[in-house]
Amino acid sequence: MDSLFLPLAVIVTGLYGGFMLTFLVAIMPGLAALPDEGFTAAMRRFNEKVPGPLFLVLFLGVIVFPVVALFTEFGGRRWPLVAVAVACSVASHLVTIAGNIPLNKALAESEGGDDGAARTAFEAPWNARHRFRTGLSLAAFVLLAAAA
Repeated sequence: MDSLFLPLAVIVTGLYGGFMLTFLVAIMPGLAALPDEGFTAAMRRFNEKVPGPLFLVLFLGVIVFPVVALFTEFGGRRWPLVAVAVACSVASHLVTIAGNIPLNKALAESEGGDDGAARTAFEAPWNARHRFRTGLSLAAFVLLAAAA
């Protein structure tokens, strides 16, 4: 049973990193081509739907599974890689909580107002934070894959 936690950490972190990368390379560039009204409407809907149950399993799993793996014989032998992966995931979550979520809330609160101004206040800062957290998430995945 102990040997399952590091592979689970790799799988969950890979899925989460892939989700983040998909937003970075496909969804956000696609939305960038939309007019302000379409962009803000689409982002508001994404922000309503993303924090669903499956996303929350991934969001929590990228920290829980590697931490548990640290306390197993299999993961404990590779503790430096696993510990740095955990640090990357925690840092990514801090960016999300302190940076992206407040921007998402501000965008939601701007509904019915000036979509151009809302987009200007949202898009560039959100993308910058998203690039950073995506890099951290992918680094966590690579470290866990190397540990496994």
